[in-house]
Amino acid sequence: MKRVFVTGTAGFIGFHLAKLLLEEGVEVHGFDGMTYYYDVQLKKDRNAQLDAYPAFSRSEGLLEDEDVLVPAILAFKPDMIVHLAGQAGVRHSIEKPRDYINSNVMGTFNVMDAAQKSGVQHLLMASSSSVYGANTQMPFKETDQTETQLSMYAATKKANESMAHSYANLWNVPTTMFRFFTVYGAWGRPDLAYFKFTDAILNDRPIDIYNHGDMARDFTYVEDLVRGIRLLMDAIPSEDERVEGDSLSPVAPFRVVNIGNSNPVKLLDFIEAIETSIGKEAVRNYMPMQPGDVQATWADATLLQRLTGYKPETDLKDGVDVFVKWYRDYYNR
Repeated sequence: MKRVFVTGTAGFIGFHLAKLLLEEGVEVHGFDGMTYYYDVQLKKDRNAQLDAYPAFSRSEGLLEDEDVLVPAILAFKPDMIVHLAGQAGVRHSIEKPRDYINSNVMGTFNVMDAAQKSGVQHLLMASSSSVYGANTQMPFKETDQTETQLSMYAATKKANESMAHSYANLWNVPTTMFRFFTVYGAWGRPDLAYFKFTDAILNDRPIDIYNHGDMARDFTYVEDLVRGIRLLMDAIPSEDERVEGDSLSPVAPFRVVNIGNSNPVKLLDFIEAIETSIGKEAVRNYMPMQPGDVQATWADATLLQRLTGYKPETDLKDGVDVFVKWYRDYYNR
């Protein structure tokens, strides 16, 4: 593997993955729409970090713009594609569902189509733990039923999995989809809860805590997450490489893999970790559950470990401390 096309390199996870690959000596071409879903300056600053690497190149455009995305992929001639771009956010999907159809469904189809045309060794694409929807049996396993999505965001991610399986079957495109669990860390997204909590506490505003705090998340530190992606890049789906408990399709070179910490943390404990790191208590505003949200997530990451030997390395307190320090430095707070 020498050349990797990564979508979403100006985004949170894509930035960290691109940086990891570049440090390894891989040539990376990034693609990003630089949309206004959140502060574009933060995206520009991530790009500036990546631009410092001679092996990094990039192009700008929307995923749904086939005439921009597909030629960019074909011209770069990648060995692999990692598709991390898309419209994120459960709550925003309630207000602007069409954005999710355009970016996550049509845009992902364009990525798949280009992958098939370019003959990549491996196509890897982001799904989400939200596909588990109303499932209550935990921890979530890749082989569990995923038929009860609770938001349009989750529905588009489930659609991506079905689309990718069909393409893997029809065109023999080896495809891995990873289901991310709540990701946090430096250079994060301002719309995510931990980012909002930190900003509010430092600026003497109350924080909104949904379901009256009765929530739990499998918080995953971003550098652990991208290390999991990197390891999966070498685990190309093949019947010859089937492992115990595998989600590998019986008819196609396709599998889904959870990437999580396998350790659900109560939301109130996470907030306390932020308060401790900042050295200041939050003013708490307890609220009912938001539409489309779920009470808890918990990853069974056994399959990831069997395929790659992966284990998370970052303690929650350490990860929160790194984020808070980055936030203070970046925003001069």
